[in-house]
Amino acid sequence: MASGILKVDANKVVDNNGDEVILRGAAIGGWMNMENFITGYPAHESQHRASMLKVLGPEKYEFFFDKWLEYFFTDVDAKFFAGLGLNCIRIPFNYRHFEDDMNPRVLKESGFKHLDRVIELCAKEKIYTVLDMHTAPGGQNPDWHSDNRTNYAAFWDYKDHQDRTIWLWEQIAARYKSNPWVAGYNPLNEPCDPEHIRLPAFYDRVEKAIRAIDPDHILWLDGNTFAMEWKGFDKVLPNCVYAMHDYASMGFPTGPRYKGTPEQKDYLERQYLRKAEFMNTNNTVIWNGEFGPVYANPHSNPEAQPINQERYNLLGEQLRIYDKYKIHWSIWLYKDVGLQGMIYTSPTSPWITTIQPFLEKKKALMLDAWGRDPSDEAEAVFRPLVDWVDRVSPGAKEIYPTPWNTERHLLRVVYQTFLASSFSDEFAELFRGMGEGELDALARSFHFDECVQRSGLNEILREHARVTGS
Repeated sequence: MASGILKVDANKVVDNNGDEVILRGAAIGGWMNMENFITGYPAHESQHRASMLKVLGPEKYEFFFDKWLEYFFTDVDAKFFAGLGLNCIRIPFNYRHFEDDMNPRVLKESGFKHLDRVIELCAKEKIYTVLDMHTAPGGQNPDWHSDNRTNYAAFWDYKDHQDRTIWLWEQIAARYKSNPWVAGYNPLNEPCDPEHIRLPAFYDRVEKAIRAIDPDHILWLDGNTFAMEWKGFDKVLPNCVYAMHDYASMGFPTGPRYKGTPEQKDYLERQYLRKAEFMNTNNTVIWNGEFGPVYANPHSNPEAQPINQERYNLLGEQLRIYDKYKIHWSIWLYKDVGLQGMIYTSPTSPWITTIQPFLEKKKALMLDAWGRDPSDEAEAVFRPLVDWVDRVSPGAKEIYPTPWNTERHLLRVVYQTFLASSFSDEFAELFRGMGEGELDALARSFHFDECVQRSGLNEILREHARVTGS
């Protein structure tokens, strides 16, 4: 049994007995908030679902996605997760499961079917859950993972988007306010407020609104600019944990390779301390809500084995840093089609064999941001455009979000938004004419029993799941 609802006590999270609880786990990314690199489609979830609806029709569309949501996380997933010694799962969700844009502020009870199920499955295995609004009305950041079909984060300029978000959190808080296995609420994933003052103001509002309904659960608050900046934050809210995301460029194909040099290890710790400065200055709890490298595919990359060992070594060094500072963490991510997950769909599964040619096309055209491999053809077209924009507009590279240079802005707008969306219907056509049996087999490709475990990653997580002496 859980010993009451978790709460913040100074710079610790404690249970009702006052005993410290350090949460360490992963996110079920790509599940109730779908992402293109996680399951294989191009562009954005709302576009993907619209294309699939056109091809499958309403009945088969509902059948497929319901079975997919069911198979993606079942009791065997929860048992496997707990068996690694991990004790917390972050659950990203898209607000569209609970509310329609054309029917705002009308709660869709159906959205809770699988969320309730997974929270209960986790509770049976003594796993806490953190509920994370990964996609908010209007888009709280300009990227694909907020299901933002533009590069404009309209959430910040339209109060009604913020009001609807608060309304939905009130509904969620009312549902889970007495659940001790819900570790709390993550109101916005990776917000990007160009003015830096509207995010703290929103947190003030949402904290008061949630507390009026649920005075007990922790709020897990991401920093600004993809959870990496703290400009405009001038106070600490009660019973709140502040969260950073600590991805390392050495864990991605476009970054330098990790060799474990003293300089690289020092850089990793300095990067962590920079992102944690607000929390350390204010003596708050620290949560690293996302981090983790991606992995090379041995079927397409002859250097996959040494590259992946370097990535495991990188991850191990990051986790040693987090052990040193005794922080909470949630790695990204639990399950996908083979890029980053702790477990992934089998290369021989019905899902992968159906979409494999499309995965190769996405790679060649650089349609996905995450784990992007440079492509000769796409780069040949793209590089001159970047150089030209930098030449005619030297200030372009300074446009917010801060970490984005001209290349990143253009990749987002041209390749990952406009070009990627043009392939949404083509991807859906792969499923035309399929019956429920075929669709069930496709969905079941994501069942734990059909997936492959990334053993090197999971053993590292097992090693660092518990903080010694905690």
